Amino acid sequence: MSSPLYVAIDTPDLGKAQNLAQQVRHHVGGLKLGLEFFCANGHHGVHEMMKFGLPIFLDLKLHDIPNTVAKAVQALHLLEPAILTVHAAGGRAMLEDAKAAAGIKTKVVAVTVLTSLDDADLLEIGVGGKAEDQVRRLADLAQNAGLDGIVCSGEEVAMVKKHWSDGFFVVPGVRPAGGAMGDQKRAVTPRQALDRGASILVVGRPISLAENPDLAAREIEATL
Repeated sequence: MSSPLYVAIDTPDLGKAQNLAQQVRHHVGGLKLGLEFFCANGHHGVHEMMKFGLPIFLDLKLHDIPNTVAKAVQALHLLEPAILTVHAAGGRAMLEDAKAAAGIKTKVVAVTVLTSLDDADLLEIGVGGKAEDQVRRLADLAQNAGLDGIVCSGEEVAMVKKHWSDGFFVVPGVRPAGGAMGDQKRAVTPRQALDRGASILVVGRPISLAENPDLAAREIEATL
């Protein structure tokens, strides 16, 4: 079984991205490429990262009208990402169209509540209640729309798994015990996230900014 640990490669510099992937490729299960990378390097950059032979998680968080999102997903067919993200807040029609437009090898997962947000942030944007309540609502929507799973914090994944036993759950923003939280407000350790039901874990700065990324990845992998 491949490692559930995916390293987040959030840099516009293709050379730096390749260097990081080269260092950690034996101790991670996949590469997560985000907006910074894709906006700078596009399809070419993804093809270059595919050469490491690891699954590609294309984290674009698509959110637009259903037709636009469907066409964007179709435009990614040649890349065949293993995982692709859309925003659950785009609504049922958008989610259904995104899944219908995806290739058969791509898991489409819906972002629920960003791990950089807490209850106070949600209130500011007009979402009442707690983050976990919003995650539950959007998880139900994603499941009913036929998606493969969701993205949520480690604080909510156990709750969602109880109601969606075969869902695919991506938990980003995990932090090793004693690690700096950065801009993450709802983070848990990699082991905690896995124990609570995460399918894959996404770790960025604790690996990418480490003095020795390979060692950092190995240390995290050893806790799983």
